[in-house]
Amino acid sequence: MKRSYLKYILGLILFGSNGIIASRIELESREIVLLRTLLGSIFLVIVFLGLKQKFTFKNYKKDLFFICISGAAMGASWMFLYEAYVQVGVGTSSLLYYCGPVIVMALSAVLFREKITAAKLAGFIAVLAGIFLINAHISGGNGSSEGFAYGLAAAVMYSVMVIANKKSENVKGMENSCLQLVVSFLTVAVCVGIKSGYHISLSSSGWIWMIVLGVFNTGIGCWLYFSSIGDLPVQTVAILGYIEPLSAVLFSAAVLGERMAAIQIAGVVLIIGGAVLGTALKDKKFFRKQGG
Repeated sequence: MKRSYLKYILGLILFGSNGIIASRIELESREIVLLRTLLGSIFLVIVFLGLKQKFTFKNYKKDLFFICISGAAMGASWMFLYEAYVQVGVGTSSLLYYCGPVIVMALSAVLFREKITAAKLAGFIAVLAGIFLINAHISGGNGSSEGFAYGLAAAVMYSVMVIANKKSENVKGMENSCLQLVVSFLTVAVCVGIKSGYHISLSSSGWIWMIVLGVFNTGIGCWLYFSSIGDLPVQTVAILGYIEPLSAVLFSAAVLGERMAAIQIAGVVLIIGGAVLGTALKDKKFFRKQGG
């Protein structure tokens, strides 16, 4: 369990830097997502086969069904998110995207019968308050309403992705990640083909950033992410998931100069505190047993 937490958090931090890297690539948002999923898929399949692992999904048709739904939702969420990056900025888009865990938390009690403890509820409220404060500038008209809509659409697809993936009980780890990315790529490829066709031109520096985004942030990031969420409670995944937009906000402020007001910094503190409160109390007994 400890290892799953560490892998999940590292994957989230990698994802949090996606917007920064994407800002260095001179392509349309959907083209970036297309290459990202393609490179990530190739990388993970090569590693999977190199480790001499075998695909087992053909024995678990129900799991494959949910993985396909999850992969398609992931591809759609990234296309919406990357367009939101362009229109309203990395920090705001990432925070809008992570309205998704709110939906996940609300549904997990019904779909997975996970009990909402007092600690989780308190952590959840703190996270919501933090999101409200960080997004306080939205009401001031910063950005386009269309960009906000893209961010919220990405959030809806995020919730579908997490919930559907959790339904896969037998196909996990790297195999799960490989299938997710392949389905995600196919979904994005169809959308790009219908929308604009395949006419991609990149500079040498653009390809370097694209490889970083595709191999490290997507291939390795997805392996860390999807090989860990199956071992963690859905509500815990939802609360800790806010590390991604938090890191995105910090990266965007440090690298892109997207400023945060004092009220937004207070929101960051609430998000961190809420994430810790929502998980630490629940797992305290477990970690003590493990010597943590």
